Amino acid sequence: MLVVESGEPGEDDLDVEVEAGGEHSHGDKCLWPLNSHTEAKHRLYKRYISAWAPILLQEAWVHKVTYLEGFAGPGEYAAGQDGSPAYAIRSLLQHDRRDAMRLSRDRVTMIFLEKSAARCEHLKWRLEKEFGVLRDLPIKVEVEQGRAEQDTISALTRHDAWGEPILGIFDSFGSVRVPHSTISRIARNKASEVIVTFGPIWFSRRETINQSIFDEVFGSRKAWLRGGAPADADEGWRYWLSVYQKALLDAGFDYSLQFEILPVSGHPLYLVYGTKSVKGVLEFKNAMWNVDKDDGMRFNDPRTNAARQAQLEQMWPSLFDEDPDVAPTELRGFVLDLLEQGPASVAAIGDYLLTETARWRPKDAMWAAKQLLADGMVSRAPTGGQLTKQTVLSLAEQPATAGTPAEG
Repeated sequence: MLVVESGEPGEDDLDVEVEAGGEHSHGDKCLWPLNSHTEAKHRLYKRYISAWAPILLQEAWVHKVTYLEGFAGPGEYAAGQDGSPAYAIRSLLQHDRRDAMRLSRDRVTMIFLEKSAARCEHLKWRLEKEFGVLRDLPIKVEVEQGRAEQDTISALTRHDAWGEPILGIFDSFGSVRVPHSTISRIARNKASEVIVTFGPIWFSRRETINQSIFDEVFGSRKAWLRGGAPADADEGWRYWLSVYQKALLDAGFDYSLQFEILPVSGHPLYLVYGTKSVKGVLEFKNAMWNVDKDDGMRFNDPRTNAARQAQLEQMWPSLFDEDPDVAPTELRGFVLDLLEQGPASVAAIGDYLLTETARWRPKDAMWAAKQLLADGMVSRAPTGGQLTKQTVLSLAEQPATAGTPAEG
């Protein structure tokens, strides 16, 4: 199967290209142009690793952490821009909390798997060009030729990763073949997380893919046949992304979030994140917001489709072009969805926003509550006094009472 994402060759395409020109260590055949959504991903990973590593390495029970990239690539792009391995290594070696993390080769292992011999060799060359001999670094960096779908478990075993936190990045060129069993093994490991990306073509070409591949990726035939996929192409990818999000929960993660990455230009990319840590969810969203805010691109909640946007625009026709001083329509819409199930405290709304929506954080609950009260769409209990996390909100036609449970 050949899957090609705009601006980046598919894996099979790359192999043909490299083989046709011979094994290049540092030749152009290994490289391809950097596109905008890949650049955005790199900034997200850099920010998240910068938060993930110091949190865990300062936990008393943690002896080591392992970071693994299953599709590492050649380490740079055609115009010389850095690939994700350089970002990842640099984010630790140049971290302002490096001393507090007590970096050492026993405490940090970074594994970069790349199936192409030419790209693997180029990656080693690129990393040693910047960082020097890898075995002399204060962290353990391993560049290995291997396939993510076949060699992830053995690589983690070989480097004694199990029983300690793992962050697995499965960021392919669009052709996701990592078995659900691999994801599940990581999910069952203490304090471990995964990030999996999908290119837009992967979902649209479902009919051309052997069903056994879907069984492998989603965990079973039943898992990906939960319901009929919509015929509409725009809704199809949303359906499949939500099915994969559920597959991560089935694998053993307590929390799973899905994102649509919309760069300033170019095609979107889809990302699913799985973790057992609610603190990890918050840190991931913080990293996402920093990229979103600083770099002129967006991480969207895939559930906000055209129909949902039209519904929100009908509620707030003058506010659909977001005013920075007004709680966004999507945020208010999600809070109203929750309140349709019954009254909830501001604190419970914050928990819901954190774990059940792609973008929103607990602090956004207060922002939304104030705006919805001002719009007259919700009522509160108690009716007077300062709005706090304990204040209970209800839909305006269902007034809250002071004794209403606040679990939502």
